[in-house]
Amino acid sequence: MTLRPILIHPDPRLKKVCAPVAEITEEMRVLGQDMLDTMYDAPGVGLAAPQIGVLKRIIVMDCNKPPEAEPRPLVMFNPEIVWQSAEIVASEEGCLSLPEQYAPVERSATVRLRWTDPEGAPQEETFEGLWSVCAQHELDHLDGKLFIDHLGFMKRQMITRRLAKLMRERARA
Repeated sequence: MTLRPILIHPDPRLKKVCAPVAEITEEMRVLGQDMLDTMYDAPGVGLAAPQIGVLKRIIVMDCNKPPEAEPRPLVMFNPEIVWQSAEIVASEEGCLSLPEQYAPVERSATVRLRWTDPEGAPQEETFEGLWSVCAQHELDHLDGKLFIDHLGFMKRQMITRRLAKLMRERARA
């Protein structure tokens, strides 16, 4: 198990568009497992590769909450939304790269994703509820977007200033 450090906004790598994964190698499978380990340790329900400084189109998710539900870890290479509902839901979002910052964000209630799994097999599935919100949030990361980019200018600036201060404090420690 290798835990990777999670980048904190306003790290500029979080605003980069990620490149597709050309081939799913053993190195990519290990990266996917490291991302799951890092996500669970944080703890979180999703993590995108740019959050650990890897600018590749990889996300991991597990929105099942023990002890009520069995874990359902998903590693997705080159995920894409192939359909989304017109129905919109607003839910309170947070992000491992924006610690202790939360705000309501509007997203599609249901999405259908297509991706390649760690064995190289194509997958497609429809997600609802927290799974849908998480998938859209993580896919935003692959395009250099953060959940605060869905907020108004003033709220976004306030959160960014708070996190810049946190990074300065951590650098001094």
